[in-house]
Amino acid sequence: MTRRFMAIAVAVIMIMGVGRAQAATEGEPAKAKEPIKIGALFALSGPAAAIGTPTKLVAEMAVAKINKEGGINGSPLELVIGDTESDAAKAATIAKKFIYQDKVAAIIGPTRTDSGMSVKKIVEDAGMPTFMTVGGDPVIMDGEKFGPFKYVFKSPQRSSIAVGKLYSYLRTKEIKTIGLLTATDGFGKDGLLWLEKLAPDYGLEIVAKECFGPQDTDMTAQLTKIKNAKPQAIICWTIGPAGAIVAKNKTQLGITDIPLFQCHGLPDPKYIELAGKAAEGNRMPSTKLMAVDELPDTDPQKPAIKEFIHLYKDVYHYDKQFPINTHSGYAWDAIMIVANAMKKAGTDPAKLRDAIEQTKGYVGVSGIYNITPEDHNGLGEDSMVIVQVKDGKFELVK
Repeated sequence: MTRRFMAIAVAVIMIMGVGRAQAATEGEPAKAKEPIKIGALFALSGPAAAIGTPTKLVAEMAVAKINKEGGINGSPLELVIGDTESDAAKAATIAKKFIYQDKVAAIIGPTRTDSGMSVKKIVEDAGMPTFMTVGGDPVIMDGEKFGPFKYVFKSPQRSSIAVGKLYSYLRTKEIKTIGLLTATDGFGKDGLLWLEKLAPDYGLEIVAKECFGPQDTDMTAQLTKIKNAKPQAIICWTIGPAGAIVAKNKTQLGITDIPLFQCHGLPDPKYIELAGKAAEGNRMPSTKLMAVDELPDTDPQKPAIKEFIHLYKDVYHYDKQFPINTHSGYAWDAIMIVANAMKKAGTDPAKLRDAIEQTKGYVGVSGIYNITPEDHNGLGEDSMVIVQVKDGKFELVK
């Protein structure tokens, strides 16, 4: 029995040796590359969840497409998700976790301007490439007040660009006097800054200026004061439900002879749902995403937007819970630009940052991006259109 056992053992060893030799000759399957982690920092709860949650879904959609097409030079992307709870302090805590615990290669987000500012110094100090999806400009403004923005980029149009687009439209309508109604949060304050600064350039006089808290539920007092100043137009600068409240309060006060203009953060079916008939006729700057079917076929963005809509609606069916709005493409563009930079420069933070900053001619959902050292957004007024609410839907103003 012992001799027989030894013979079998020798045979097994010989077979294993042949197998190893054959594997060495033919080549063993390559080991799967380690995933590249990207921190995804969004408001998945709290007041901004209506924007943050679908933004997270779009981020996942973008990563799935990239991985399906081979990832980053063979390495898959992996999102590390964090919920800011619409809170700036929470956003700061998660950003530190992404950098020092999760060891991410880049960060996408957060959702709100206030959260972006709380994260800004952290990522700058750490040298962490961060592509934010916030509306306000301060995250990519410098100076003593705002600090450097070497490592911070953002995908939504700058507030200054949106104000310029709106003011250009008002000039075509020969509007000379305006009343402003802005939120007291970071986004509203940034809007007010540019609304005031750029008004003289477009021959506009601000005859009334009121503000409100982003959680306020009645703005009739402010609207009454604006009405009494007799402006030719009212401009509201806020995101979320507050914009719809302003529209309803304006209607309740019987202010029918002064048109209402909203900011670039409100082209959203939710706005129409909340404001109801009071939304009719309201106009606002928007990404082309909200009027893609009305774009000429020669518009280079049209195919990119159509592909995005196909994935969002027909493949993932996200529109059943979160209808497409002007915010929908921001995370997509941010991740695609970062991924393109990674394919060229790898994940070394400094090299990745430099590659992002060299982005030229990227045709995205929200515009054609041409990033420069001075402009870490890279979008101009030509990336926006003016839309209006008509018969319960958004349509292009021509």
